[in-house]
Amino acid sequence: MLSFKKPTIDDKEWVDNCFRCTSSFNCEYTFGNLFVWSTAYRTEICKYNGFLICRWGKDKDISYSLPIGCGDFKEAVLAIIDDAKSLGIAPVIYGVTHGYKKLLDEYFPGKFNYDSDRAFSDYIYDVDKMAELKGKKYHSKRNHINNFKKNYPNWSFEILGKSNIEECIKLHTRWISDHIDDPDFSFEFEAVLTAFENYEKLDFIGGLIRANNEVVAYTMGEKQSDELFVTHFEKAPSDMQGAYAIINQEFSKQCLQGKFKYVNREEDLGIEGLRKAKQSYYPEILLDKYVATYNE
Repeated sequence: MLSFKKPTIDDKEWVDNCFRCTSSFNCEYTFGNLFVWSTAYRTEICKYNGFLICRWGKDKDISYSLPIGCGDFKEAVLAIIDDAKSLGIAPVIYGVTHGYKKLLDEYFPGKFNYDSDRAFSDYIYDVDKMAELKGKKYHSKRNHINNFKKNYPNWSFEILGKSNIEECIKLHTRWISDHIDDPDFSFEFEAVLTAFENYEKLDFIGGLIRANNEVVAYTMGEKQSDELFVTHFEKAPSDMQGAYAIINQEFSKQCLQGKFKYVNREEDLGIEGLRKAKQSYYPEILLDKYVATYNE
């Protein structure tokens, strides 16, 4: 029987150890992602025979993660199936990448049906390309950045830390006030506040852009592996030309380049403007993820 609980900051060490057993670039495979969104997504976690298993949702609308860790994968999947049956629901596993789909089909041939949604594919970029923005296809990005520098000649980049977190919260507060009618952005703000409150304990890395002595953009995320960094949050005024482009480039250049090969900038959630923005940076990998439903 699986025993689930809401994640706390004290779970970070053992959860990180489980994530080290996978080579997947899935953006969900970081403790910070699970922890800061745990209230919004009703996330629960379970330690089971060397694996981390997550459960999201409530009542009959519940899905599970794959078993992540080192041990008997098939036995752990069977435990998920049994837990779902005990709740009277169909076993549904979210975030199944191609490699794990093959593994499920190997152990459970014909037992899972798969559905995919383009909205939940991860955008993964080459860090060097994001930092340098070379070539014709990045011409418009360079123009936006040059215009920003021209309009704000006293701009500067800073590493995000205790001394400037409060200013980033104020920036996000102003941003959220422009989207107050969208409950999803309110959930995001709660996740952002949780991230800032636990910033050092989560081992997050972030940066900000200052112009006219005021924070106008910030970003933060965390290491997923020696190759991959995951960007969780990035905010700037939508009407400030070049603000998003310059925080993206400067953070890639000053905090990621030389340390990571790739950066996962997560999903577009089917939001048209967000999809267009993510596509404009030409991802190296578009990581498709399936929802697997047990059909027995």
